[in-house]
Amino acid sequence: MTAPVVRVLIGPTASGKSAVALAAAERLGAEIISADSMKVYRGLDIGTAKPSAAERRRVPHHLIDILDPSESYDAARFAADCDAAMRDIASRGRPVVIEGGTALYLKAWLDGLFEGPERDDEIRRRLRAEADEKGRAYLHRRLAGVDPEAAERIHPNDYRRIERALEVHEITGRPISELQREAAAGRPGPGARVAGLRVPRERLYTRIDERADAMMAAGLLEEAKALAAREEPLSKEAASALGYAELFAHLRGEHDLDEAVRLIKRNTRRFARKQMTWFRRFEGVAWVEPAEGEAAEAVAGRVIAAWEGAGE
Repeated sequence: MTAPVVRVLIGPTASGKSAVALAAAERLGAEIISADSMKVYRGLDIGTAKPSAAERRRVPHHLIDILDPSESYDAARFAADCDAAMRDIASRGRPVVIEGGTALYLKAWLDGLFEGPERDDEIRRRLRAEADEKGRAYLHRRLAGVDPEAAERIHPNDYRRIERALEVHEITGRPISELQREAAAGRPGPGARVAGLRVPRERLYTRIDERADAMMAAGLLEEAKALAAREEPLSKEAASALGYAELFAHLRGEHDLDEAVRLIKRNTRRFARKQMTWFRRFEGVAWVEPAEGEAAEAVAGRVIAAWEGAGE
């Protein structure tokens, strides 16, 4: 039996992924798996831009509203849940579209999770002493000597990942890139075709600001109040959700509402930059840049063409 083709749509927050994925899935007769670390939580609706009930009737969605906000969730659990959702969809003979912006979750599903050996504080102290004495560029050169593949992938300023790669090599005697390939080879899911939405920065920032205002008008503050009033405390993940964390701080009296909204916009813009930094590390992404004002259905057509091209 031929493995089903899995189509993945990535991109930063406010890039229009959800609407494009919905239009593409509808055209393909597919079901959508959400790869969003906050849409898994019940009660976090407005601030996570969840698809409406009507949209979910048009196209079935998975991994949305599956947890109480007091529960924790992580990339390993997402990868397992994503595989289970894929099997469920495949049992109905329907295609799969995975859509989301949580890069770590997507990376975990696409490439597998490499946990590696536990950290060794003695090795890390020694590496940091070397970095202090000789500079971080020296450690990157050391990494290039034992694992050129990892050194090419890791930026010379990314000290945390350089440190981890050298630590793993010292403990195991093997390059971390080799161990990561083995983890990826063990993935149970089929190969995926990945497309991404890329929106020019200034236009994306405008969309982020406008969406924050629309969320406030739709009742985001009231939703945050209801969550803050719960008897059971929120999990660390839910409590730190963009849009909610700033309003929780406002409700604690740390700043006024105007400042909370300003912080939501600023922090969301920063988050979008981090997302794109992550996504640029993904391999084989077919990028699509929506034109200003282009309808989601038109963008969906170009995304489908990009997916088809990725399979050639």
